[in-house]
Amino acid sequence: MKVAIIGAGIAGLACADRLKASGIEPVLFDKGKRPGGRLSTLQLDDLAWDFGCQLVRAGSPAFAAQVAAWTEAGLLAPWNEGPDGALVGVPGMNALVAAQCAQHDVRFGALVQRIESDGLSWFLSGPDLCEGPFAALVIAIPSEQAAPLLSLHDLDMAREAAAARSRPCWTAMVAFDQPLGGVPAYLQDRGAIAWAARNNSKPGRGAAECWVIQASAEWSQQHLELDRDEVAQQLLSLFAAECGTALPETTFLKAHRWRFALAFGQRGATVWNPRLRLGACGDWCMGPQVEGGWLSGVELADQLIAALSLQSAAREMSSAK
Repeated sequence: MKVAIIGAGIAGLACADRLKASGIEPVLFDKGKRPGGRLSTLQLDDLAWDFGCQLVRAGSPAFAAQVAAWTEAGLLAPWNEGPDGALVGVPGMNALVAAQCAQHDVRFGALVQRIESDGLSWFLSGPDLCEGPFAALVIAIPSEQAAPLLSLHDLDMAREAAAARSRPCWTAMVAFDQPLGGVPAYLQDRGAIAWAARNNSKPGRGAAECWVIQASAEWSQQHLELDRDEVAQQLLSLFAAECGTALPETTFLKAHRWRFALAFGQRGATVWNPRLRLGACGDWCMGPQVEGGWLSGVELADQLIAALSLQSAAREMSSAK
């Protein structure tokens, strides 16, 4: 059996891992050009920035076991200068996603615009894309993007997706020509600045002085449509004010806008229709950050496996008659 998964982030990959372990073949479709998504890392020669998700921490026993496996595999390492218990991808946050993508059939640059079902199988289409049949379909993208696709087939599922929302986040990536002295490795909850971190303080990074500055959700929403260059300059000025000192000369400055960065309003469960064999997962379902996305992917995979097993058993019984 083949199952299509739209989105190759943590949730989609967790679902794919579970399906593959049970003998079901997942095929993932992601509109991005490369692995990463919200765990993206920008690498330019000796400069590097984790400009999406900053770290990983485990709460539940199930996710703690997965984190331990990733750590043993060398994909995660402790960030000793970061918050208590913080782990980061090595050599970048995107390494965690890239390693998992390598274990699956992932189609990058694949924008899915339409999903269709003939009652038995699912089919996907988009620019230069026409794929199917698939025994089931998983939508593992932000709720704002999932809702329109779900609405074509199940309005209740679409309403559940629409009820969960995401806050935006403007992020600036800065490189300085010398170390920024007297400033800790990270700053958190400083008014308009929700987070700032010396990326080169993380393990496996280079020595160049690289900082990631992330604006608060409120500031990001107020300045959502502002020019990227202007945002970068404003965040740099805000950061300088928080540091209380003159900053070294910048050698690189760029801003990135995450429209769907921080999910909230989670219902605590995945969205699943066993009759249609259609489901959705993500951090907007179970809880925020990497752990919430991973848990939702695993939960949906278990529901899907059970449904396909019942379907297979029913077919065998019918054939026997």
